[in-house]
Amino acid sequence: MTVTHGEKVVREFSKQAAAFGDPRLNMEFTVNLARLVQFMEPELDPEDIVLEVAAGTGLVSRAIARRVRHVTALDLTPAMLEQGKREADADNLTNVTFTRGDAAGLPYLDRSFTLVICRFALHHVPDPEAAVREMVRVSRPGAAVVVADLVRDESIGAADVDRIERLRDPSHGTILPADQISELLASAGAEVKRTDPFDLVRPLEPWLEQSHTPSAAAAQIRKELADELAGGPETGMRPSEVDGELHFTHSNAFFCGIAP
Repeated sequence: MTVTHGEKVVREFSKQAAAFGDPRLNMEFTVNLARLVQFMEPELDPEDIVLEVAAGTGLVSRAIARRVRHVTALDLTPAMLEQGKREADADNLTNVTFTRGDAAGLPYLDRSFTLVICRFALHHVPDPEAAVREMVRVSRPGAAVVVADLVRDESIGAADVDRIERLRDPSHGTILPADQISELLASAGAEVKRTDPFDLVRPLEPWLEQSHTPSAAAAQIRKELADELAGGPETGMRPSEVDGELHFTHSNAFFCGIAP
């Protein structure tokens, strides 16, 4: 039986839901959450009606909920939404709605939101162009459209970084170069106002633990990164050793566009 990409996403992220907010495991989300909120600061308004696309457990939604009128956290994985709802309830957040839906076909009318966010999800979406187009479509004129994601570091040359990412998590799609994400926003009609690129050096083992990577695949990833450090083929993961422990480097970038 053929497994759709959406089914892969639900399967993989159902395994990660309970630990999604664990800063030890999910550094990409948790370590840089405050940085993203600061990046969005000029766009946040007490009257904002916000949509977070492919929200996971709604980490961003919950971080800004007390700064805006209402936030909808939309995701494809029920387990993620359920975990986010539990955590929102525990924090007494009453203005966050958790909704199941697909980033490439948002269930909302045109011009419904004053701020739209998509964090760390484009590289999982089969059609990033459709997802960005949908984000702009549901944004009111002048609304901020914020994308935060992994970006391909051009210094890795021909190395296939996506192969290692998919070995770790089969729901991974493609890491886009930063200029391509800017082009997707521009093609959808949004004017890119500012960006914030940065690198994050991560320990390998918590990253593998977070995704529940099967032992054989995890062993293959460890071997390839160690081989690269010893002068072997480039993986695109830019491995390093810190205090005797394997690390790798992710390039990230935040983008803020303004909807037409």
